[in-house]
Amino acid sequence: MTERLSAQIAFLKRADALKTVERANTLLDQSRPENSAEHSWHLALWALVMAPLAGPGVQIDRVIRMLLLHDLVEIIVGDHPIHLSTDWTAVAEAEQSAARDLFGLLPDDQAKDFMALWQEFEADETADARFAKILDRCQPLFQVLCSPQPRADHIDVVRGNLNGGRAAYLAETFPLAHQHAHALLSGSQPEANPFTTRLPFLTEADQLKSVMRASRLIASDRFENSAEHSWHIMLYAWVLGEYGDAGVQIDRVLQMLLLHDIVEIDAGDHPIHGQVDHAAQEAKEQAAAQRLFGLLPKDQRAGFTALWQEFEDAQSTDARFAKAVDRFQTPIANLANGGGSWVDYDVTYAQLEARVRPAITTGALPLWDWLDPQLRSYFAAHAPETA
Repeated sequence: MTERLSAQIAFLKRADALKTVERANTLLDQSRPENSAEHSWHLALWALVMAPLAGPGVQIDRVIRMLLLHDLVEIIVGDHPIHLSTDWTAVAEAEQSAARDLFGLLPDDQAKDFMALWQEFEADETADARFAKILDRCQPLFQVLCSPQPRADHIDVVRGNLNGGRAAYLAETFPLAHQHAHALLSGSQPEANPFTTRLPFLTEADQLKSVMRASRLIASDRFENSAEHSWHIMLYAWVLGEYGDAGVQIDRVLQMLLLHDIVEIDAGDHPIHGQVDHAAQEAKEQAAAQRLFGLLPKDQRAGFTALWQEFEDAQSTDARFAKAVDRFQTPIANLANGGGSWVDYDVTYAQLEARVRPAITTGALPLWDWLDPQLRSYFAAHAPETA
């Protein structure tokens, strides 16, 4: 098991680099370029929210998994904006090679499954892949059109994309989105429909990309944000699902982790090793959940709130595994980046045992068994010298 788990962790550590790949799009507030990891998280959220509009035959859980993987190759080949002149045949060949290299870090069975799912998305021939591609065409459009002050050059790209570009086919494949995009472009009053009633929540969710955590990236010294963190631990849960208790439903876990930090838009992130008034924080998060999920249609509002609360309560098998993964990711990063938040907060091994170990051992004991020797080695090497 140790060799297999070590290979899986190597892949997950490599995936951290997607957080440093900048896209042509910016955040809605125009503060900086969007990166490919937080874009992948946002697309997975689009899939969950737009699921009722997906049409027959679409399996949203598979769509979410596709979207978690779809841009990983950009770690090696970078992002290629659709409005620039590009040799797309050469890009496709480079991406196939990158996919083989990245997924090849995994154990053979997972490498084969991940490669097949990524190639299915690229081929765009199945119902699941077609819907995933539709969302990948939609999100950048509305990332521009829903901005309070979109850039003029970005508006030009959107207009060209809708009128003869890659997004033109939305007129047939996702007409509600196509019509709404044109309405926003023209400044006309859009009609309420099942698409427009879901868009405000997705637009508000963009703010999670600006909530900074105490943990740092492996691939960069900057702090991680809560959107890219959510993407990464979804990938962790998927790859490490075999280490959860019997009966764990990984697709439910992925949905929990997709939603689990949404409340930080209002309540902020509070580091596990910081000083926190837990009662006050819980009250803020409950109020945030009510406001944010309240932006959704009634049926989704109830379902999303219940799933978020299940994660918070950590009583079900799925929630316990989700919590274990949420606690597991940061120590992996800290071990790889020289201590990270442990240095910032003067954390000891005893504190990790008290604050991190219980959640991991309760939901995924083998992960702690693998991690603990490395923690002991790190803290033994970094213990303060005694007189």
